[in-house]
Amino acid sequence: MVAMPRASVPPATGPDAPQPPNRPVVPAVPIVLQFDRVRAGYGATAVLREVSFEVRAGQVVALLGPNGAGKTTVLRTASGVIRPTAGSVRLDDIDMSRQAPHRRAARGLCLIPEGRGVFKSLTVRENLRLQVPAGRSKSEDAVDRALTVFPALTGRMNVPAGHLSGGQQQMLSLARAYVTNPRVVLLDEVSMGLAPRVVDEMFRALRTLAATGTAMLIVEQYVTQAMAIADSVVLLNKGTVTYDGPPSQLDEQSVLHGYLGSA
Repeated sequence: MVAMPRASVPPATGPDAPQPPNRPVVPAVPIVLQFDRVRAGYGATAVLREVSFEVRAGQVVALLGPNGAGKTTVLRTASGVIRPTAGSVRLDDIDMSRQAPHRRAARGLCLIPEGRGVFKSLTVRENLRLQVPAGRSKSEDAVDRALTVFPALTGRMNVPAGHLSGGQQQMLSLARAYVTNPRVVLLDEVSMGLAPRVVDEMFRALRTLAATGTAMLIVEQYVTQAMAIADSVVLLNKGTVTYDGPPSQLDEQSVLHGYLGSA
C-alpha cells in the first residue's frame, strides 16, 4: 500500500483558536533629561554643535571627552546657565530650553558644579538646610539622610564650611543631591583636587546615590571609575557627540590613550 500524503490542516481561527501566551508588557523607562540637536556657546563662539543624547530615569551617564570638548558647557546648558541657540533641552518631556535655572531646579534638576559650590561663611548645618526645597516639613530627615552617606560631616555641623578640608567641602557639596531628592543630578568634576582616598569615597557616594534610582550625568577626569559606574557613555569631541552607547562597547585603553590622551 502506498502511503498517501497527509493533507495540511489550516490553523484554527476565531474565538476558539488557541491564543499565544500572554507576555507582560514592560513599560519603557522614561527619559528624564534630553538634548535634541542642541547648539550653544558663549557669544559668537559656538561650542556645542547638534548635540543629542538622553538620560533615562535611574540611569548613570558618563560624559567624557578631552579638555575643551564642551562637557561643562553641556552641564551649563542643561541647568539653564546657558541657553541654547538651537535645539531643545527637555526635562521629563517638557521643553525647558528658555526656562531659568531655578525653574529647572524646581522640576528636579540638581547641579553639583566644579569647585565645591558651598557657602563658606555658613556652617555645615546651615548649608544643608539651605538646600532643602521650600515647603518640605521634615528638613531634618533630609539632612540626616545626607549625614548617613557622609558621616565625616556629623561632627562638623556647627563649623563654617570655609574651615573644612577640601574633601569635606566636596562631601558637603555632593550632599545636596541627597537633601534635595532630585530627579537628575549633574556632576562636574567632583573629584578634582582631591586625595585618592577621598576620590574613592566620592565614588562610593555616587554608587549609593545611583542605587536609589536617581539619574546622573557625570563629567569626570577619572575615566576608569566613571565608566565603571556608568550605564551609558557619551563621548564628546569639539562639541560633537562621537559615541553614545554602553561602556562595554568601548575599549577603555583606547579611550584613555587615543581619545583623551591621558592614562
